[in-house]
Amino acid sequence: MAKYFVEETGRGTDGHYLSEYSQDHLPILQQTEIVGHAVRAGYLYSGVADVASLTKDTAYFEALSRIWNNMADKKLFITGGIGSRAQGEGFGPDYELNNHTAYAETCASIANVYWNYRMFLATGDSKYVDVYERALYNGVLSGVSLSGDKFFYDNPLESNGEHDRSEWFGCACCPGNVTRFVASIPQYIYATRGNDIFVNLFAQNDAEISTQTNTVKISQKTNMPWNADIEITVNPKKSQTFALRLRLPDWASDKPVKTSLYNYYEKPKAYTLKVNGVDYNAELKNGYLVINRKWQKGDKIQYNLPIEVRHILANDNVEDDRNKFALERGPIVYCLEGVDQHDSTVFDKYVLLNEKIDATFDKNLLSGVVVLKGKAKEVQPDGNIKDVTFEAIPYSCWNNRGVSQMEVWIASNPSAAFAKPSETIASKAETVTIQAPIQKDAPESASTEGWAWGVNDQWEPLRSSYTAKPYFYWWLKIGSTESLAYKFDKEYTVSNVQIYWLEMEHYDGDFRTPESWKLYYKDGDIYKEVENLDPYTTYKDCYNSVNFKPVKTTSLKIEVKLQKGYSGGVLEWKVN
Repeated sequence: MAKYFVEETGRGTDGHYLSEYSQDHLPILQQTEIVGHAVRAGYLYSGVADVASLTKDTAYFEALSRIWNNMADKKLFITGGIGSRAQGEGFGPDYELNNHTAYAETCASIANVYWNYRMFLATGDSKYVDVYERALYNGVLSGVSLSGDKFFYDNPLESNGEHDRSEWFGCACCPGNVTRFVASIPQYIYATRGNDIFVNLFAQNDAEISTQTNTVKISQKTNMPWNADIEITVNPKKSQTFALRLRLPDWASDKPVKTSLYNYYEKPKAYTLKVNGVDYNAELKNGYLVINRKWQKGDKIQYNLPIEVRHILANDNVEDDRNKFALERGPIVYCLEGVDQHDSTVFDKYVLLNEKIDATFDKNLLSGVVVLKGKAKEVQPDGNIKDVTFEAIPYSCWNNRGVSQMEVWIASNPSAAFAKPSETIASKAETVTIQAPIQKDAPESASTEGWAWGVNDQWEPLRSSYTAKPYFYWWLKIGSTESLAYKFDKEYTVSNVQIYWLEMEHYDGDFRTPESWKLYYKDGDIYKEVENLDPYTTYKDCYNSVNFKPVKTTSLKIEVKLQKGYSGGVLEWKVN
């Protein structure tokens, strides 16, 4: 039956939108790019991998390999998260790995583990374990608080303090998925093939493993992920010759993932391997150190991996990561969180790539974590540079001490740092949607308001399709008339607005500059149209500026007529 469902995929019976959303746009054998809803993709391809393995269908597995290569080489966040867009909860184009607006749904990271686990089971190749370990330690665990009762639905790699875990969601897939997944973690540590045993993850544990003709008890002693000194005791029920395969993790080699998407700045240091106290020169095969010998009760392996602070650089095609680096120590990706910095900000800082970084275990912080500390430079609003220090914590532990700024990708030079400009009328305003047509003499109380954000954060757009920073869009609104308003902190005299329109193509809705728009100001309890001195333009890739006769008001509102068949949105809205 599973094979039937796999073969039915690709008929596109629900039209282009739902077809791509659910990976139904092409038969799987013809697919080369990972698209659509990220969670559905991970679940679907997990099933395809099982079917391909159980039926020995090499054509399906070759198709899966092509899709996996596209994901791991062009669409994988360094945290192991997948799915860059909130629209459709899915994938954008190649190399779209924006940090602030990253969706990286918790369930998608779990699906990524499922899929990569099955790819490993089908091949015995450690590159799939490297990906699911990355997702496990970072993209999955970030989805739940240390207290275990608050959750992230999406897991951005950057925040201005607007992200906070919730106790529950209307669509409550993530909390149940996290609790189910955490309980299943032991199955990802070991695997067998015949009488051979694969050691995939390193964690303190005792296991009893059934092989083809034996039962082997294995005990790991380690303080992973903070220290990679690993002692493994092997106790076979009967003495037997078999291979014990120890994974050599990507984080101890030259690349974080075996693709061209990420590279380490530093060269890897050597590992050491001993069996019963004697150095062992193991063959490296498919990412595993193969120890093939006759095993006796009490045999011990000492495996010491180089766990050190390393800088990660992204492929230059990843626009949002240019002139930045991510910090990693072992399998743990780190982030700067505002609460740990002297001024509660992170975006205005940069750290030189050759700056020394110290790693210290703090048992009293976040239930006990290794903290990274070093020197940084801070760009001041006037352009001056100030010497400061920084602290970094594991990404999975952020937002456990309240809301604050956060970033995974750290500027390595002043051009990538962002010193926030002085406050403006717009940046101090509250932003709301107003769900009612504007009617002459209609009181404001006749309309309903909804929270909106992203248009007054002072991040400058590079173009109308630039969605790396927060922006606003009218979700699921097509060809309708919509409103967006600023509520000011006090009354101001204003005479100009500048609006940067969103224009972006996506299977979950095409966003275009509007057909038309108008500007209104609040006068008492009603909104009145301004007397504009310039036309209301809808150009893309620039600010659309409108001068109008000065008005004194506590609120401005734009009424936007969306193009027929399209939605729309706003990247930035300035008021002067």
